[in-house]
Amino acid sequence: MNKNDKRFKEQIASVLDTDPQRIHLYWKGRVALFAMLKAAGIKAGDEVIIPGFTCVVVPNAIIYSGAIPVYTDIQRKSLNPSFEDIRGAVTQKTRVIVLQNTFGLSSDLELITEWAAANGVLTIEDCTHGFGGKYKGRPNGTFCDAAFFSTQWNKPFSTGIGGFSAVFNTKLQESLTEVAKSLILPGWYDDAMLRGLIMSRKYLLTPATYYTLRSFYRLLSKLNLTIGSSSGDELRDPLMPVSYFKAMGKTQVNAGIHEIATLDMVLSLRKKNAAIYTHVLAEHGKYHVSPDLHQNHSFLKYPVLVTNKKKFEDCARRERVDLGDWFVSPLHPVEKDFEKWHLSVENVPVSAYIANHVLNIPTDTTHPERVVALLEKNLDLLL
Repeated sequence: MNKNDKRFKEQIASVLDTDPQRIHLYWKGRVALFAMLKAAGIKAGDEVIIPGFTCVVVPNAIIYSGAIPVYTDIQRKSLNPSFEDIRGAVTQKTRVIVLQNTFGLSSDLELITEWAAANGVLTIEDCTHGFGGKYKGRPNGTFCDAAFFSTQWNKPFSTGIGGFSAVFNTKLQESLTEVAKSLILPGWYDDAMLRGLIMSRKYLLTPATYYTLRSFYRLLSKLNLTIGSSSGDELRDPLMPVSYFKAMGKTQVNAGIHEIATLDMVLSLRKKNAAIYTHVLAEHGKYHVSPDLHQNHSFLKYPVLVTNKKKFEDCARRERVDLGDWFVSPLHPVEKDFEKWHLSVENVPVSAYIANHVLNIPTDTTHPERVVALLEKNLDLLL
C-alpha cells in the first residue's frame, strides 16, 4: 500500500470511527458491492433483497454474482422500505439484505439488522448517498456487516468516479482481502481520462452550462466514449462489462484526499439549506422531508414531487437552479425492459409513483434563495 492510499483510508476511517484496515478502495462503488457478495460466497439461486427504488448498478452487481435481486417497495415518507416490507420479502433463499441510504436518509436499521443477525442473513448498507451523515448518533455505514460507498460526481465528496467499502464482519473481512487480489489496476488511459474530466468539471461546469454538459456527458457515457458513472453496456443488459472488477487509481485517491477535507463544511451547508426548503414547502402544504427525519438525514439530495418534470426543469433553467433527476424510474436510469433485472414495476407501486414525480433541488448551493424563488413561483407544479 502506498502512502497516499494509506492516508486516504485513514481519512475515511476517521469519519466512520473505525480501523483503516476495514476500508477497501475500488474503481466504483458498485464494484465494492460485487466484491463483498463474492467474498460472502453468494452463488446462483441465492436471493438478495434491495429497494424497488434504486440505481440499476445495484441489481447488476447482484446478478453478476449469480444471485437474484428481490425488490421491496418504499414508504412515501422516508423513500426507504420499512422493516415490515423487508421481512415480508425474505424467503429460505435470502442470503443478503441491502439497506439503502436514500438521498442521505436511512430507516429502521436497528430493527432490520437485529432480525437479520438472529436469522443468519448478512446485511450490507448501500451508503452511496450517506457518507458523513449519522443515524441515531452513529456514522452512516456502520450499522451492518458491511457497507459500500460512492465517490462519483455529486456524491458526499467526489473523486470523479470511485467508491469504497467498510467491512465489520470478521469472516467477510478475511474473505474480502483474498478477493481483492484479483482486482484489475487502472491503466494510464483511465488515469489520464479521469484527470481530464475532473479538470473539465472544475473549470467548465457553471449554472449556465450545467444542463448542456450533463446531457453531453451522459450521452458520451452511454456510447462508451468516456469514463462515465455508467457505461452503455450496464444500462442495456445485466452483463458484466470487461474490466469491471477494478481497483481505485492514484488520481482518484489524490482527489479524495483533497475533497474529503471539505466534507464537514458541505454537510453543514446541506442541512442548513434543507431546513429552509422544508419550512417553505411545509408552509404551502407541499411534499417535504418531515422534520422528525432531519436528525438522521444528511441531505445529499432534497426530493420534491412535481406534476410535470419537464416543465419544472425548464423553470429551473430560467432561475439558474441545478436540479438533479434521481430517480427517473424505480431502476434509475433504465426506463424499460425491467424484467431483465427481475423487476415487476407493478409490485413496487409507491416506488413507481415517486419515480414519476421526483426531482432533487440542490442542497450544496450558496444561493438557496434561488431555489426558494423557484419553489414559490411554481407552487402549482408541486405536489
